Amino acid sequence: MTMTAAALTPSMPDTPEVAELPPLPEHLWGMLFHDVQSRGLFSDSKTFVDMIPTKSVEDIMADYAQLCARYSNCDNAPCVSNETLREFVEARFERIETQANVEPPQRQSNIRDHIDALWNVLTRQPRPRYNPNSSRLPLPHAYVVPGGRFNEIYYWDSYFTMLGLRESGRIDLMRDMVNNAAFLINAYGHVPNGNRTYYLSRSQPPFFCGMVGQLAQHDGEWVYEHYLPQMEREYTYWMDGTEALHHCEAYRRSVKLSEGTLLNRHWDDLNTPREESFREDMETACHSTRNHIEVWRNIRAGAESGWDFSSRWLSDPHDLATIRTVDILPLDLNCLLYHMESLLAATHRRLGHYQRADFFQSAANSRLDALRRLFWSQEEKRFGDYLWHENELTDSVSAAIVFPLYFGVATDEQAAHVADTLEHQLLQPGGLMTSTIDTEQQWDAPNGWAPLQWMAIKGLKRYGHDRLADTIAKRWMHNNFYRFEKDHKLLEKYNVMDINAAPDGGEYPAQDGFGWTNGVLRALLALYPEATFENTAP
Repeated sequence: MTMTAAALTPSMPDTPEVAELPPLPEHLWGMLFHDVQSRGLFSDSKTFVDMIPTKSVEDIMADYAQLCARYSNCDNAPCVSNETLREFVEARFERIETQANVEPPQRQSNIRDHIDALWNVLTRQPRPRYNPNSSRLPLPHAYVVPGGRFNEIYYWDSYFTMLGLRESGRIDLMRDMVNNAAFLINAYGHVPNGNRTYYLSRSQPPFFCGMVGQLAQHDGEWVYEHYLPQMEREYTYWMDGTEALHHCEAYRRSVKLSEGTLLNRHWDDLNTPREESFREDMETACHSTRNHIEVWRNIRAGAESGWDFSSRWLSDPHDLATIRTVDILPLDLNCLLYHMESLLAATHRRLGHYQRADFFQSAANSRLDALRRLFWSQEEKRFGDYLWHENELTDSVSAAIVFPLYFGVATDEQAAHVADTLEHQLLQPGGLMTSTIDTEQQWDAPNGWAPLQWMAIKGLKRYGHDRLADTIAKRWMHNNFYRFEKDHKLLEKYNVMDINAAPDGGEYPAQDGFGWTNGVLRALLALYPEATFENTAP
């Protein structure tokens, strides 16, 4: 059944050209923020910045000034003990955002039924009363969160979550997810990392065009026309500043190479410790001889990549303080921009906007040439990330090489070499591992992630490598089935080298829930309807 435009965007509120940016937690809470976060008052640094104040900012800060004054004659700092500080915070802030808005589903023996039931558990409704001092950015429609500590939308997670929503028949939530992303683009010029104030300075891998594409598969191609303004506006965000760039210059997310080719990198408009990982970022910088601002800028840019963190971004793969994200043109990001340009060109051409179509097609052609030429090592027969200052690829071999297959960037010959690399360097008993080395970062070995499995499977099938695609699917599904049989959970990430072991590394414990794992597995169950725990076993 198709929908009209009016039905597609129910109660979409008018938004200003660019909404006034709300204050960040660090600015709202000043010294209280620094004391709570720098001391590690909570085991997860994200806890405090997600709490909701129950009193005004003025009242809370006045209370804190009085509390500090009470201990002002102490000889030893900090005067206010951690226990007292925690009691102060707990009395004036609520953690209600960590609670599910519905009861968890009853135990389901069938994994399809389990996933279908979880959508309601992971769905959040717009709040009728918005607290302006909460870090949560309000959204007009229902949305699906990943789960665990992640109680807000995440941009690129949403695309893969939508894969499962469609198979579960939840087209209503698919439309809501696309409309929320369009709302954020209207309001802020981009889709933030997540709908939190502290995520507004960066985005994530730009899958909005892909989200629109999923909806168009159900509702029809007119959906592209409906969301064309938002697709163009997001493109403008990623290409901001290109008009003024000289050769070998960069501005925000745009880079102009010596030959004049325009490509993209990850960036964050702030260069301070991330508020949701404040203590961790302070410690990383303190362990480095580099300028701290340079470290924080690159950490933030790495967070925009969605691969936070990975040896992909490090000059020393075992030292996070050597992170150099802004010096790298990522393979996956530029494949996404190629897809965006191609889709914009096709949409404008269908509408008869031939000048705009030619503009985007020219940009897509230029980027495609660069991807096949600069991001490919003919000597090593591999794709990689491009160091734009050095004019060479990084040494990292990662599962990002599936992007050129998923988006049709690779030549047939290149795709064959990608398949060989996947099979002989990244394929493990439980699926594809994320990189070839174990660094204790979560986007490296031994971990595997649902979105990369999906893109590998679909990308390989696109180029006729069905046997390898089916092998990856079988091993990944068995890994998921095994954990479900054992713990009745679906996880954020999996150990693919040893399915009996837990995933490794990262800034926080492995989370369960979990939005994009559910979405990908539900889609794979539709692609492989006969798959079971028994018949996927090695």
